[in-house]
Amino acid sequence: MTDKTANPDNSHDLYAVRLQKLENLCKEDRNPFAANCAQSHTSEEAIKLYKEGGADEEQPKVAVAGRIVVFRVMGKASFIKIQDRDGQIQAYVTRDELPEGEYNTYFKKLDLGDIIGIEGRLFKTKTGEITVRAESYTLVSKSLRPLPEKWAGLTDDDKIYRQRYLDLIVNQESRQRFRHRAKIIQEMRKYLWERDFTEVETPMLQSVAGGAAARPFITHSNALDCDFYMRIALELYLKRMLVAGEDRVFEIGRVFRNEGLSRRHNPEFTMLELYQAYTDFRGMMELTQGLIQHVAKTVIGSLEIARPDGTVINLDGEWREAKYKDLIIEATGDADWFSHSREDKLEKARALNIEVDGELEDYEITNNVFEKLIEPTLIQPTFVTHIPKELCPLAKITQDDDTTIDVFELCINGQEIAPAYSEQNDPIIQRKMFEAQVGEEVQDMDTDFLTALEHGMPPAGGMGLGIDRLIILLTGAESIRDTILFPSLKPLKQEAEK
Repeated sequence: MTDKTANPDNSHDLYAVRLQKLENLCKEDRNPFAANCAQSHTSEEAIKLYKEGGADEEQPKVAVAGRIVVFRVMGKASFIKIQDRDGQIQAYVTRDELPEGEYNTYFKKLDLGDIIGIEGRLFKTKTGEITVRAESYTLVSKSLRPLPEKWAGLTDDDKIYRQRYLDLIVNQESRQRFRHRAKIIQEMRKYLWERDFTEVETPMLQSVAGGAAARPFITHSNALDCDFYMRIALELYLKRMLVAGEDRVFEIGRVFRNEGLSRRHNPEFTMLELYQAYTDFRGMMELTQGLIQHVAKTVIGSLEIARPDGTVINLDGEWREAKYKDLIIEATGDADWFSHSREDKLEKARALNIEVDGELEDYEITNNVFEKLIEPTLIQPTFVTHIPKELCPLAKITQDDDTTIDVFELCINGQEIAPAYSEQNDPIIQRKMFEAQVGEEVQDMDTDFLTALEHGMPPAGGMGLGIDRLIILLTGAESIRDTILFPSLKPLKQEAEK
């Protein structure tokens, strides 16, 4: 018996051999790239068709198609497994079932990675595996390069991210994660549609980079002869829709921030943002919790998420709520923290072994304490409420504390998953908040949005959810790169010149 496997050490030689096979096929008018095949069922669908207890001749005929991932040659017969979108199915191919000369001359010369179609009747082998007894086959794509070695898989991170197609062929965990991603987004839409939200699309190219504090990517429009920014948030155009009278709107879209890369950050990522009139940040709490619980239950099948370290995150029941100031006081052990000067806070933060830039503003020093000392400890779902007003100019100021805003940041698994606000709809206050944020850089202020507010926007709650981070949580991914099909990477040419 011969078991065909790929050897990465002689991949160049294998490429030459496979290229010669293709040339030979083309000379004999058997160019696989000019062929096609029928596919009546996926592997999973075909396996479900098998009739337990039925005679072989009573079993259904199927036409399946996919990539050869296992190839065992046993003289006059071979067992192969082909892989499609649903999984794998075995096929049994014999010399006598195929036209004379076909088996030895052509079939046995197929390679792992080739894509074929197979037609035949189902049967069950002695080992109990449902298999297609091939009556015919069609080669429809020749794999010129070998797949990663069967048992070693694909372990090089750069290849996993740069050649994701190979990762998805050989790594079923990756394939399942991206299936989950698609299903998670589908269920999000379903949840919101059922609550009368309207899905909209807003510009990716914007004349003003607004809605968040982040460095944008800049591009130039030749037709309009002006610069545009790739959007850093979805917020301001969605709020314009509230002004327009659409009381419940959402968008799932790409956002771009020209900043660092890390285990939790990619310059291009996916956000859900939604806005609902006549509610506030507490209404967003209920909606956000319900949305995440729905997605976890329907896609993952559980409200308990096991972390790699064995900790179980429980998404069921009531989620904790804690005020930002209370968490800071608890973590620093200093009840007077918010009464100290900027210099004292800087000194105390460093005493807590928190590296802090000496040029930071007062509120930024405190937020460094939160991000580095507190947020990583918030493993169970926690709504952190009433954050300092300087951190977000788009939310309403808390009525009984004018230093904070009516906001929550939902933290799970040691990271922020979703912030939400009681949206600021007073155009006078909003203008002042914008002016304080941009300082002398008045060109960075979205005056068109302020004009929209002056026409009247209803009170509303808004929420943004990082879909990639949610997928990290629900699928146990180690990095945001594992949740994005093709994450941002330096081009190979630049890597070579480095």
